[in-house]
Amino acid sequence: MQPVISFQNYTFRYKSQSEPTLRNINLDIQSGEKIWIAGPSGSGKSTLAHCINGLIPFSYGGESSGILYVGGKEAAKLSIFELSRHVGTILQDQDAQFVGLSVGEDVAFQMENEQVPHSQMKQDVYASLTQVGMEEFESQGPQDLSGGQKQSVSLAGILSTEADILLFDEPLANLDPASGARAMKLIDHIHQSTGKTIIIIEHRVEDVLQQPIDRIIVMSEGEIVRDQTPDQLLAEGALSKYGLRQPLHLQAMKYAGITMGGMKGLSDPEGNVHPSIGEELNAWAAGIPFDPPHVEGERLLELDHLTFGYDKSRPVIKDVSLTLSRGETVALLGNNGAGKSTLSGLITGIYKPDRGEIRYRGESIASWSIRKRGAAIGYVMQNPNHMITQHLIRDEVSIGLRARGITGDEMTAKTDEALRTCGLYPYRNWPVSALSYGQKKRLSIASILVLKPEIMILDEPTAGQDYKHYKEFMDFIHQLAGQGMAFIFITHDMHLALEYASRAVVLSGGEIIAANHVANVLSNPVVTKKAHLREVSLSRFAKAQQLQAPERFVQAFVDYEKRGMQA
Repeated sequence: MQPVISFQNYTFRYKSQSEPTLRNINLDIQSGEKIWIAGPSGSGKSTLAHCINGLIPFSYGGESSGILYVGGKEAAKLSIFELSRHVGTILQDQDAQFVGLSVGEDVAFQMENEQVPHSQMKQDVYASLTQVGMEEFESQGPQDLSGGQKQSVSLAGILSTEADILLFDEPLANLDPASGARAMKLIDHIHQSTGKTIIIIEHRVEDVLQQPIDRIIVMSEGEIVRDQTPDQLLAEGALSKYGLRQPLHLQAMKYAGITMGGMKGLSDPEGNVHPSIGEELNAWAAGIPFDPPHVEGERLLELDHLTFGYDKSRPVIKDVSLTLSRGETVALLGNNGAGKSTLSGLITGIYKPDRGEIRYRGESIASWSIRKRGAAIGYVMQNPNHMITQHLIRDEVSIGLRARGITGDEMTAKTDEALRTCGLYPYRNWPVSALSYGQKKRLSIASILVLKPEIMILDEPTAGQDYKHYKEFMDFIHQLAGQGMAFIFITHDMHLALEYASRAVVLSGGEIIAANHVANVLSNPVVTKKAHLREVSLSRFAKAQQLQAPERFVQAFVDYEKRGMQA
């Protein structure tokens, strides 16, 4: 059978680069397959996707050799319009994909270009929205939707084109765990019900593997280095070799000395249940000394019974009390709409509480200006495009220093230090527009980190980052916390919370419903269900294996990894 996509000895080099980004690619994808393309940042996976959907060469110029076939036709001989009939793309930055003033207009955009009769168009728009569960939002503006809802609308827009190949570029980057699980289930439903070819590019390993995948294509330095089934790749433990994270339950099995060769369904933490595995895991966990998180340090921030509502009759934040000590790292968890970003706005002075008080080092900050608060409390937004104002990367990092009168050699030294910390120093003289979404995220963090506040609020600090950059950055944050800087992580990444937070605070409906050691919180299905989180895979794995104390097992894993990190 002729493949729907075929790369044959394909090499591509961007105009601005001296070396090829893709090298000698040979890859066949059959119609109806579901493929995950994985690899660290810079591995070439996004460039491969751009070749498939026509952004190369129509938006990004360069030189290529070899042949690429899409839909049985040579891609080089097709127009971008012809390619778009074959390949529908869901972008990582969903806001950049919307063109309509309403959900319905956005879904109808392609049909309008093709002059579909209005009566047929209305039926097709409604059918596409119904397929993704968004028919009730047809008249709503896309900007008012949550991340998960935007993802669904983007998918409805692509479904309306009837493209036979769907390409997802980081579809989970801005979604909470529950929304991410729904998105993967929705993608799988589309795959099963339509038979379309699905290609997924994503860093979140465990989330992608929640649903069946036919093949995993791993890229490294512009080449395909693995093309295997999930079981083959996971049993080898090869993901970590290429800067990706092995699922935590499999990492735990490795630490316990359990051989995985020949096992099936390795991506499922609740599969492969066997008494001998449970015995080995219990014995391993019992040998790890218990090291409960403990932070000593002066109290920096106190939130005292805060209540706030955009409409005062309907509070969004309800009687929230929270403390943050010097050197402490708190993971602020909860579903989209739980109130996490609003609480950050209260701390930074964007909003004023209706009731309650915020104190910094024991002093009320009610009268402080936003600038004065900013000197003590740094805030990095979730979407880097909402923060970046300068054309050049170096200028973006140094703008805050210049505003504070720091110039010359001191400004250069501080700017370079922040750029190195965030892995952006090699690109210091590049235009911001040349950066990927993940690199822009690091740039926005560098522009705040350079000011050295005592408290930093990081909204989804690792969204869109591969495991290598995630670990490098979070290890540095861990070092800063050791020096006394305090952090609040607003995150959907349960692994980040487990590994790097002193404790977890869970918001649901504007109220704190849990505040405890992270392992305890994320092993509690009542809390995770209420907050629309996803019980951490280690906990589900431990319960499936009927371990004696699942919470203790999760904590043992965290302590074991932390000792390795500190060694």
